[in-house]
Amino acid sequence: MENSQYRKKVTANGLAEKKLAGQKITMLTAYDHPTAKLLDDVGVDVILVGDSLGMVVLGYESTLPVTMQDMLHHCKAVSRGARNSLLVGDMPFLSYQVSIPEAVQNAGRLMAEGGMGAVKLEGGRERLETIKAIVAAGIPVMGHIGLTPQSVHKFGGYKPRGKSATEAARIVEDALLLQEGGCFALVLESIPTEVAELISHRLDIPVIGIGAGLSCDGQVLVIHDALGLTDTYQPKFTKRFVDSSALLRQGVRNYLDDVQNGLFPSENHTVHMNPAEFDEFRKMVG
Repeated sequence: MENSQYRKKVTANGLAEKKLAGQKITMLTAYDHPTAKLLDDVGVDVILVGDSLGMVVLGYESTLPVTMQDMLHHCKAVSRGARNSLLVGDMPFLSYQVSIPEAVQNAGRLMAEGGMGAVKLEGGRERLETIKAIVAAGIPVMGHIGLTPQSVHKFGGYKPRGKSATEAARIVEDALLLQEGGCFALVLESIPTEVAELISHRLDIPVIGIGAGLSCDGQVLVIHDALGLTDTYQPKFTKRFVDSSALLRQGVRNYLDDVQNGLFPSENHTVHMNPAEFDEFRKMVG
């Protein structure tokens, strides 16, 4: 369906209203202008400029090398392409962990320079005071707990979180703390569906899942995973809704064939001079 029902600008309050109404929230990543425009035109609620760009766009093995300059560059591009979707920018590694004042400043840069409508950062109770300070500065914050990619080395890889009763209970506690700290929404990544369902029911704010089951208030995926834009390994919780990689490869092969066989450009793709101008041109150049 096209965006007839999404012509109104999506806001944090609007997401809360969708949760109350039992309407699922849609969220996808984008890292450039044309992708952002496409998602906005189709009617995606939230566009996340994720630090996942480090892996799917910049070729890094993790999100850790992504800098504030990287994020600002891509946030600016996305903000020029989307009008109606709520834009959320990831705070990259070490942009909010060093000090609270620095965290507030960096969050403000994603808003003022990057054109974002909100920021997202990873962590539970250990980030509570930072979140409170950012919210106090007038910046909407989306939380992110469960599997937190920036802590990949701490947890020994991209493993699901909350599979033990003790860890699951801690995640629930963190979710409640982040809500109390002022987060307007929460991302739950790679946790058991039973835990995500409980959190979604207990929290007043929207809960958006990625690998957290069907009971969340919404879902988020990396656009490259959802559209099959890469041939790399995909986690269990992702789904290819179309195999764009195969389509793009075929398009490139068609281009190669046409060029190599003298079929492109054809007459339809060619510009000609006016005959009189061409005669004059030949006289001028001999």
